Amino acid sequence: MNETDIPRNCEWLIDGLVYRGLAWGPENGLPVLALHGWMDHGASFQTLAPLLAGCHVVAPDLSGQGLSDHRAAHATYNIWDDLPQIAALLDHLGWRDCILLGHSRGANIATLCAAALPERVRALIALESLVPEPEDPARFATTLRAFVEETRRQGARPPRRFASREDYIRRREAQGNARATATALAARALQDEGPGGVQMRGDPRMFASSAVRLSGAQLDSVLQSLACPVLNIWAAQGIRPRRPLIAGLIARADALVPDYETLELPGDHHVHLDPAGARQIADALLGFLGRKGLARGPASETREPGADAP
Repeated sequence: MNETDIPRNCEWLIDGLVYRGLAWGPENGLPVLALHGWMDHGASFQTLAPLLAGCHVVAPDLSGQGLSDHRAAHATYNIWDDLPQIAALLDHLGWRDCILLGHSRGANIATLCAAALPERVRALIALESLVPEPEDPARFATTLRAFVEETRRQGARPPRRFASREDYIRRREAQGNARATATALAARALQDEGPGGVQMRGDPRMFASSAVRLSGAQLDSVLQSLACPVLNIWAAQGIRPRRPLIAGLIARADALVPDYETLELPGDHHVHLDPAGARQIADALLGFLGRKGLARGPASETREPGADAP
């Protein structure tokens, strides 16, 4: 194992929350901020990150997931709620801008971030999503009611427990994850509870409905605001075959994003955790950045005083 394969533990205090994560690669390398999917964590990039030669990859556990703090009782977990903390994390790292790499829910968050803060994103690499599926505006009140009811119900529930780590792995397998994927994610997703088994670290409120789901017009605005090059990678056995609306979203992105490329690779939804899939993603990502003239560049020109170094 090379030294670059071994992740470094990171910790940052942002808006009163302790964020933890992992980092790979030289600290003066090309800055890549990697955002994981729903109920995953930064270790979901453990296979892909070491393959990104010349990159400094930082993968935080987003709030309410992995080893990072849960949000306050009155707070929410809508996909835009993470944006202020992501901007603050870039400041902590001393990164003026970066490559944003996102998987699934993390890809949706990364896209919103790139649209809202275009000066801070050199390129967007979106795995197995780009934006959420649009909602009919006529359903606004119904969606809002579901948010209120589910947030209260999930907030009152204790974390989910399993008799053993193996039971958790089998549960994820039953939900469609490969066994290797479920095993790789287990350690950071669970905490041991002695003879009583294990319990999930993730905040139960992550299971609640969003307060608002974006309309087609709002998603068009997001896509039109992407000023950076975008590479959208999909897995052949991932979510796209099961969700017919995604084909329309890809067509909209192709029409509205000024610099957009899409690619399909063999694999399932967590293709980036599979060694063969991760190698193909790494080659595609580095090749894309090379074509765009972004394959080299320091992590920052200046580091802010008091920034936490990984």
